Amino acid sequence: MMGAGSGVAGARSSPAQHASWNTYFKATTGSSCLSVPGLAQQGSDLIPPPARRARMLRRIVLLLCLLLPCSGQTLQQEAERIMNATPVIDGHNDLPWQLLKLFNNQLLLPASNLTQLNSTHTNIPKLNTGHVGGQFWSVYVPCDTQNKDAVKRTLEQIDVVHRMCELYPDTFACVVDSAGIEQAFQNKKVASLIGVEGGHSIDSSLGVLRTFYRLGVRYMTLTHSCNTPWADNWLVDTDEEQPVHHGLTAFGKMVLEEMNRLGMIIDLAHVSVETMKMALNVSKAPVIFSHSSAYGICPHARNVPDDVLQMVNSTGSLVMVNFYNQYVTCSNTATLADVADHMDYVKKVAGVESVGFGGDYDGVTGLPTGLEDVSKYPALVAELLARNWTEQEVSAALANNLLRVFKRVETVKASLQGTLPLEEPIALEQLEGQCRTSYGYTTSTTTDASPALPLPAALVLALPLLSTLLP
Repeated sequence: MMGAGSGVAGARSSPAQHASWNTYFKATTGSSCLSVPGLAQQGSDLIPPPARRARMLRRIVLLLCLLLPCSGQTLQQEAERIMNATPVIDGHNDLPWQLLKLFNNQLLLPASNLTQLNSTHTNIPKLNTGHVGGQFWSVYVPCDTQNKDAVKRTLEQIDVVHRMCELYPDTFACVVDSAGIEQAFQNKKVASLIGVEGGHSIDSSLGVLRTFYRLGVRYMTLTHSCNTPWADNWLVDTDEEQPVHHGLTAFGKMVLEEMNRLGMIIDLAHVSVETMKMALNVSKAPVIFSHSSAYGICPHARNVPDDVLQMVNSTGSLVMVNFYNQYVTCSNTATLADVADHMDYVKKVAGVESVGFGGDYDGVTGLPTGLEDVSKYPALVAELLARNWTEQEVSAALANNLLRVFKRVETVKASLQGTLPLEEPIALEQLEGQCRTSYGYTTSTTTDASPALPLPAALVLALPLLSTLLP
């Protein structure tokens, strides 16, 4: 759906004017191309005979169609031109999760060939058509892995992204910094970055966080749809759950501090509003919402409210708009224009420097009409152009805003060089689950490798001996 405007800055007109010109020229010439107002002269002495007039108008219309962006097709072409120079960096794509579910991460199977795979929103031909130049691949593992095998599962998904780059070197370039993204742009490859979706993946360990960074992880979403022992998730803002931490615990603040020191981007998609505000206040670097939309348009708890958008603006942070229908219209259906409404809204409240793309492809089940897969980004850009977004504004949303945030994160990292890693572990009593040991937490020393028995268990074992000694 195209909005008002010709696509040329400074040459905009109202929808009513466009409709009237279009109706006139279509009736006169058979062309639906818009004209320039004022060409029709009043007075019978200036109007040539009907046949000649029609021929003249056809020629004028054809000339204008060549010179001016005056149709939806031309806006699409303008979008393609802009994206050839500045391809989109998308904040969140769950293709690795689909590769796990469909093929158990076996990338060499014929069916999992990314040049031919059609059961997903994402494949290599679609990425090329969509002018995707940078992608944060989510290494998501579900909340039910928390306190179990979350770290192992996350490592396997990190391995998938690295193998994608190895198997398709002509398409993907695994990169770890803003300079790597820009180099991938020049080489016409998809800059491939890794995002951990959910703090449960680090199992409350700063050592695991640092190890993930060394493996190429460049953002971490603080929670998914479950609390961690140190941060509240978005569900506490609904009737389903109650707040536990009211944002971040002291250890949660340490996680953010270590992320700043490492140069890992903090992602606030999926967190509670209290967590959002606390993180925006604590972080020394800008943060992102890798796949969230505007609460002011769709009041879903996964979206970003206006007061937080204002904090996004003041901190130089970024909201990468999600395409999931439920977050776009709070219903099961949506259109491309509805997504553009969110981008307009974030631009209005937080500024154009705070807008990005976070499609959430292959992680959601319902997508807007017109944005069915990753090939459709140019159509959304064309819609923004039709809404009077300038080329500079579109380029900012496509890539330059994310690059600015990333460079600022890198600058903060450089300023913290020489700062020692944080070492204090989370308190043992704050951890849950039976599948963990307590090495390092005990204060007593033992001569063998076995941990000290808890007192109740020791008493149980001692009771038979005591019974033999008592009269």
